Amino acid sequence: MTKILAGGVGKTEVTNTIKQLGIEGLEVTASSDMDAAMKLRVAQADYYLGTCHTGAGASLGVLVGLMGSAVCHTFGRSVPTEEQITALLDEGKKVFGFSMDQIDTIAPLMARAIAARG
Repeated sequence: MTKILAGGVGKTEVTNTIKQLGIEGLEVTASSDMDAAMKLRVAQADYYLGTCHTGAGASLGVLVGLMGSAVCHTFGRSVPTEEQITALLDEGKKVFGFSMDQIDTIAPLMARAIAARG
C-alpha cells in the first residue's frame, strides 16, 4: 500500500479528489506538514502533496526545511505533464507542492503516476 499525505490549505480537497479516483493500492490522508515530515522520515508515508494559494511557498516550507530540497518539488501554478511527474518521481522526489486552483488537475495526475510505480 502506497501512502500519500495531503497537506496545506487544500488538504481536504486533495484527499477527497484522490479517494474519488478509487485507485487500488493508494491510501491518502489529510495531514499537517510537521506530522507529514516526521512520517516521511521514518517511512510511515511515501509521498506528500501540499497545497497553498501560489503552490510555491507555504505548500512546502516545513517539508523543504526538514526533508531537504533534493526530495521536494513545487509546480507553482503550472500544470505538469504525466511525463514530467514520472521524471520527478524517478529522480526520487517525494514531496510536491501546487496551487489550490490546480487540485482537480494535478492531484489525479500525481495519484495515477504514483500508483503506476507500484
